[in-house]
Amino acid sequence: MKQIQVQKEEQRLVQRLSQQQMLQVKLLEMPLNEFEQSVMAELDDNPALETVSPDDALYEERGERREEDGAEREESYEEQTEREAREDALDTALENIGRDDEMPGSHYDRSIESGADYEEMVYGDRISFYDKLKEQMGEVELSEQQAEVMEYLIGSLDDDGYLRKDLESISDELAVYHNIDLTTAEIEQVLHILQTFDPPGIGARNLQECLLLQIERKEGDSHLLLHEMIEKHFNAFIKKHWHRIQEAMQLSDSQVEELQKEVRHLNPKPGASLSETMGRNIQQITPDFIIDTSDDGTVTFSLNYGEVPELKVSPSFTELVDTYKNNKEGMSRQDKEALLYAKEKVDKAQGFIDAIRQRRHTLYITMKAIIDWQRRFFQEGDEAELRPMILKDIANKTGLDISTVSRVSNVKYAQTRWGTFPLRYFFSDGYVTEDGEEMSTRKIKIALREVIEEEDKHNPLSDEALTKLMAEKGFPIARRTVAKYREQMGIPIARLRK
Repeated sequence: MKQIQVQKEEQRLVQRLSQQQMLQVKLLEMPLNEFEQSVMAELDDNPALETVSPDDALYEERGERREEDGAEREESYEEQTEREAREDALDTALENIGRDDEMPGSHYDRSIESGADYEEMVYGDRISFYDKLKEQMGEVELSEQQAEVMEYLIGSLDDDGYLRKDLESISDELAVYHNIDLTTAEIEQVLHILQTFDPPGIGARNLQECLLLQIERKEGDSHLLLHEMIEKHFNAFIKKHWHRIQEAMQLSDSQVEELQKEVRHLNPKPGASLSETMGRNIQQITPDFIIDTSDDGTVTFSLNYGEVPELKVSPSFTELVDTYKNNKEGMSRQDKEALLYAKEKVDKAQGFIDAIRQRRHTLYITMKAIIDWQRRFFQEGDEAELRPMILKDIANKTGLDISTVSRVSNVKYAQTRWGTFPLRYFFSDGYVTEDGEEMSTRKIKIALREVIEEEDKHNPLSDEALTKLMAEKGFPIARRTVAKYREQMGIPIARLRK
């Protein structure tokens, strides 16, 4: 059959991140300590960025350094030979300056929290846990329903990349919250697709499965022995009983050494390479939010600005740009070179100030939404008062993208009257009873633990008996739910509690 090549035009909408958006993403996900360092580094790097009330000595020192840098630039310019071409390029690059209606404002005001009409920008992030996995969904064939289940599974992964929920619970949640009725086998099919994503081991339900998923992608003869060891001798492996493994698998000393070497290349926490805490080394916890609860139950909060100063664009740089706007024709090439440099630095400084404004606004409205949702907890300090709340709830309440809420909620802390908590602490799943009442799983677990602690230690209660007592206390949950929560809390069955 004769093959014919056909050209076809196709329009596609592709979202590309601008440098400003990438800067906003970067600053937003930083905890306070790292954010402070980033601001100070930018102040040192960009002479057009200044503090509103700078120290005089430091200000003069920076001014002298800029003058020296300017002299060096002037010497290098005179060495250039491509005069006419560069003149044209400069005129083109600088033309937009003359067309600007006005220069960016020179001050940044901390009162931005009151600007509720600030526009939210939705963007992705090359290292975002949630977004990176969603990107890989486009590389596999999924039905519309499978794609929705996949997103739910991705959102259910913990920071280490594990799926800690059992498939029965996920099946129930999909039916209640998304009107998707699937068997656990059908959900597991989608999970197996997720487990083919990078990094290897993502979506595992326990450490053994995580390691096996990584081993299956390895090549060479050694991975067969490694697979056998993890699959059949896992208990001996986690206890580091290498002599038992060697004896059971009839291995030589060199083979054991090779296995030990290969094991060190496995990652027990695959989510760490994608999570928003990647590469961070926080030696102490500094709260990003200060929450105060008065005796009458009024809850107020403020952002912790730390050592971050108020910033402004340098007036001397904006004056240079204004000079060009008023005297274009009489300027030399060297003057135009200097002005182009000034324009670039002014734009970068203003972009950095805008990114800080966006960061603080996003933090503010997210924390406000969390407090509104969990007000009882902030008033009473009782963990049992935490209502069911997921990222999507806060995203809907604030109008932010769910990935933005995820960034705010990671590696950030809130100082309260009852202690300092990571923002993730305030998020929990919900359980819907047969009557349609929604309860916090955390509240149910607390009540279950109390019932078990009060039982007769010589005659511990079965899961069936625990179910009846929980119903009497106002928690009408199924026996299998009691068993699941008991296991999640590390509480053994009745005969082992004697």
